[in-house]
Amino acid sequence: MFNELIRCRFTSMEYYLSSQVKIKTMDTTELENTPKKDGEIPKGAAHIIVELVEYEHNEVVSKSIMKRATGSIDAMSFDTGEGLNEKTSPYDTYAQVIEGDAIVVVDGKETKLDVGQGIVIPAHKPNHVKPNGRFKMLLTVIKSGYED
Repeated sequence: MFNELIRCRFTSMEYYLSSQVKIKTMDTTELENTPKKDGEIPKGAAHIIVELVEYEHNEVVSKSIMKRATGSIDAMSFDTGEGLNEKTSPYDTYAQVIEGDAIVVVDGKETKLDVGQGIVIPAHKPNHVKPNGRFKMLLTVIKSGYED
């Protein structure tokens, strides 16, 4: 087992293992604007959408960007082979791919989305996301009621 010495300063951290062998330097000011583990991202602060959520082995990961009674915005990552099961929502949902590509199925019709592309998933229509390799997407749900 290694003896670890951690030296911290206000703006950076340096990690050392077994007498002064430098392993990693990280600017901790970057951590100030990252999403809180149990909350939303900070308001009024710039962020890189694709970095809000990371991939995890054999998992779908979701990070809330904003959640209100009237709707929500979530960043999601899908590992290879992972997708979303078919469901029907009472609200319109907007899905946008932010990394990789995905196949979104709405009411039986498949649509392949590449980076930057999105699709409105109408309320009350069965839909699911089919795995197509690793990808990340934003889901925006508008809970203002169903309007034709």
